[in-house]
Amino acid sequence: MNQPDIIFIVLDTQRADRLGCHGHKKAITPHLDQFANEGVLFEQAISPAQWTIPSHASMFTGLYPTAHQVTQSSQSLSPERPHLAEILRNAGYQTVAFCNNPLVGILNNGFKRGFQTFYNYGGAIPSMPSDSTTLPRPLRRLIEAYTQFLRRISYPIQNFFGQSDLAFRLSLNAWFTPIWSRVANFKGQNERSVRDLSYFLQKREEMEEERPLFLFLNLMETHLPFTPPAEFIDKVAPYLRGNREARTIMRRWNRESYRWAAPLAEPLGELEAQVLSDLYDAEVAYQDAYLGQLLETLRQRDNAENTLTIIVADHGDGLGEHGCMGHAFVAYQELLRVPLLMQWPRRFKTPKRIQTPVSTRRVFHTMLDAAGRLPQSANLDPVRVHSLTLANTVLGRDPEQGVAYSEVYPPLTFVKAIEKRQPELLEAYRCLSVRRAVVQQMGETEADSAPHKLIQVDDNLDELFDLADDPLESVNVLAERPSIATPMHKELKRWETAVSHQKNQVNAGTQIELDDTMTRRLRALGYME
Repeated sequence: MNQPDIIFIVLDTQRADRLGCHGHKKAITPHLDQFANEGVLFEQAISPAQWTIPSHASMFTGLYPTAHQVTQSSQSLSPERPHLAEILRNAGYQTVAFCNNPLVGILNNGFKRGFQTFYNYGGAIPSMPSDSTTLPRPLRRLIEAYTQFLRRISYPIQNFFGQSDLAFRLSLNAWFTPIWSRVANFKGQNERSVRDLSYFLQKREEMEEERPLFLFLNLMETHLPFTPPAEFIDKVAPYLRGNREARTIMRRWNRESYRWAAPLAEPLGELEAQVLSDLYDAEVAYQDAYLGQLLETLRQRDNAENTLTIIVADHGDGLGEHGCMGHAFVAYQELLRVPLLMQWPRRFKTPKRIQTPVSTRRVFHTMLDAAGRLPQSANLDPVRVHSLTLANTVLGRDPEQGVAYSEVYPPLTFVKAIEKRQPELLEAYRCLSVRRAVVQQMGETEADSAPHKLIQVDDNLDELFDLADDPLESVNVLAERPSIATPMHKELKRWETAVSHQKNQVNAGTQIELDDTMTRRLRALGYME
């Protein structure tokens, strides 16, 4: 079999439970739903981490956060850990990225390694294909050369601000948020990137490129601030037009970026919760609408039958559940359960819905397994790669026995911001704690097994949920079900030990710098030695 083209689409901050294919009744997601109905959908796809940087590092390396050691914005991927794009490039692939997330496309964290072309739509000076403008070709080339020059100057500056604690805290001021979110293209230019990508695929088709293609797309549409076009607001939340209070609520949330990830000192009001939920759904609907163009382009390509397309989210988002906004500190399903949709017509001929819990870090193994014979590398185990492919799970041979593991390392930039503004919330919500969780099918027999989730906070068992009966994780059954908690705890400890062993086999990247006060607090709470 010829090497397939590989299309890897990451929907940043996309919750699984807000898509129609996952049962959300208010969803307006016909294109993603059609893609899911024609391919493979994983009902319990669990992200290895709860925020962008560790989750992307896991998908790019196939490792859990403790093993790859990129858990903070100041850390970089060790050169000893081969990157997905590097491996595929060495296997003969053309490697191209269209990225809207500045944490992936701007920071000097090793995430761009292996890409021959990396278009970055975020940041103060985006990098986009010259063909994306209608200007005459000579002028396009001149502008592109000038833009490349500005980027070489600006990237170190933007990288510094992206990793600077002081700059981060300044950016959280409400008066500054509207400025940097627009000028710095915080959410990228998502619709434009999809349009450019569709055009790129069409032109590549005309050129009859012989190399197989690996293409990575990151979209930031569903991240705060919520600013979908009016037509999508009218479809999802028509009351906003006539409700001044609701519009004021949304404007305030879009300005106050500190609140995007901070725990809630008070629960959201009824209207406030509704506005945030509905505007999130409007962003999801808008994203689905322009994704339809790309999915149609993929269907019309000559190599459509031999194209592996994976659509996944890096993590979800809290909208007030469990007292939290955003995706910084907790291990609940609104953050960890994500959509994972897959098509490869030549390989997977029958649509399926897979109930087995799986880790989304395994997209790494799935894409490399699809590529076939892999280049030799000291830190790449072909046997492990081919065994951990999600194709085995689709065929009913799950190599991890239906267990998905996650690690929640809190982003220390937000910890420091809360320390300055609302220090009482740090201990109330245990914001300095590392959380680990396993999702596993548990029951007396296979017929009555149901997915359960066990959460450990630092070294203490904390919560157990029956996800079939309690998908919102509102009833902790840890004390009542020791027959389930005990074997799940053993499974969690087994994973924790295995991942720590992997960590010891590689050097870490750059470490975040902490002041003395914060170091003392972290040590007092057991976060560091």
